[in-house]
Amino acid sequence: MKKILVPIDFSVQSEYAIKLASKIANKTGVEVHLLHLLELPKGHVDMGSGSNFGIPQSMYYIQKIKEKIGKIKKQFFSLDTIVKYAIRFEKPSEGILKFSNKINADLILMGSEEKTIFDELVIGSNIKRVVKKSNIPVLVVKNDPKEFNIKELVFTSNFNEEDRKSFEVLLDFSQKFESKIHLLNVNTMNRFKSTKKSRQKMEDFLSAYQNPNHSINIYDDDSIENGILNFSKEINADLIALTTHEKSGLSRIFSRSISKTLSKKSLKPVFTFFI
Repeated sequence: MKKILVPIDFSVQSEYAIKLASKIANKTGVEVHLLHLLELPKGHVDMGSGSNFGIPQSMYYIQKIKEKIGKIKKQFFSLDTIVKYAIRFEKPSEGILKFSNKINADLILMGSEEKTIFDELVIGSNIKRVVKKSNIPVLVVKNDPKEFNIKELVFTSNFNEEDRKSFEVLLDFSQKFESKIHLLNVNTMNRFKSTKKSRQKMEDFLSAYQNPNHSINIYDDDSIENGILNFSKEINADLIALTTHEKSGLSRIFSRSISKTLSKKSLKPVFTFFI
């Protein structure tokens, strides 16, 4: 992991993401890219005369944005951390995805509103659109990361070949933070596989990697989301990683009312990794 992209809008939530990016950078030495996006008013292609948002106003606004970003760099990042920034006139989700490709980012770090991450995703937010279309992991933070102590990490997957890329990102992350990965397969009535077959598949999946700090877990519950929730509570998980590609079977989480189950009050992890 070499580059982190952090979209910022100067809200409390984006400050959480900035703080987390700083902590990750201090630990790993990654390069941090701050991105502020401005969406032009409808009907205005440029900022020329005749626009309600003309050149003088836009230049003044951009200068103020630069000043704010300068303060952020001084307040939250050490002198040793490489911090770059960009200001773009694009729709939020599109701008984030385009810029992440442009700089070849390894991780997108986003702040979520003070409610469940899944509430935010279900209603079609920018986070949902980024998660669904991003080719790189998205790490979401919804609270102030005063203590970034990721020790117990849950990886929920079908453990197919297409899940390896996601797992390798998580493995790199866990090694840098000395975390233990708990591989989790949730069995339900409609999605059942014997413990023997599930364990063998997970062991085969792990065989390509050299002794990662891990545990293998097959958990029975009445739904995938309840299984994730209950298992995570039992081990006091710090972070949950969900594979979100269409073949994973977990992508349907984004279209169901999981928010009622994984509520802010009952879900302990502050951080959720979408990979």
